[in-house]
Amino acid sequence: MASSGSERPPLIGLTTYVETARWGAWEQPAALLPDQYVRAVREGGGVAVLLPPEPGAGAPVLERLDGLVLTGGPDVDPARYGQEAHAESGLPRVGRDEWELELCRLALAGDVPLLAICRGTQVLNVARGGTLHQHLPEQVGHTGHRPAPGTMGRTEVRLDANSAVGRALGTHVTVHCSHHQALDRIGAGIEVVGTAEDGTVEAVEVPDRRFAVGVQWHPEDDPTDRRIFVALVDAARAASFAPEARP
Repeated sequence: MASSGSERPPLIGLTTYVETARWGAWEQPAALLPDQYVRAVREGGGVAVLLPPEPGAGAPVLERLDGLVLTGGPDVDPARYGQEAHAESGLPRVGRDEWELELCRLALAGDVPLLAICRGTQVLNVARGGTLHQHLPEQVGHTGHRPAPGTMGRTEVRLDANSAVGRALGTHVTVHCSHHQALDRIGAGIEVVGTAEDGTVEAVEVPDRRFAVGVQWHPEDDPTDRRIFVALVDAARAASFAPEARP
């Protein structure tokens, strides 16, 4: 983990997509991320560092960071948790899956403060041996968690008051969400700390780490509420000054 000076804000890594993108006269594969993630980290008190997929480079990358965000994105390959693909599951991004699973496992092993968002929460669960519901509407009987591709739904979430996310947000929160998959069997060492009214797992944490939180919603999409990012940055700042974090 990076060693923070008193005047340097924590460096927070953000995993990125590799997708074909267009800018100006160019259309090429690009490592990219919606800017609201960057703004959320900045407004939470940190400095965002974008992390393109680079499987095998996780250890030296995390040595230079104070915290990590596993961002939203496409479906995790069902083969990663021993299932055949559902007809509604998207095409896998093999390199991104490999990279984010590596980063997640290393961050947990090194106690690097971690915030997992939407897909990131699913990566966290799979990294700990959990599984996913591949098409949530079949479980809950509605499409409220993702009214349509590319749109946000609104979900009421009840949180455990004693959890890290509950301390940051309170016991009830209305969130922005866009997901058609969700956690099924919970991975080793992960605790469910938030659920929707329909029983969907909405928040988890790894309680034996200083800050390892997963939320199934998109907190970066709400510019009026940066509390979960403030909590991540505060944890990263505290960790960077902890004696055990020093080389």
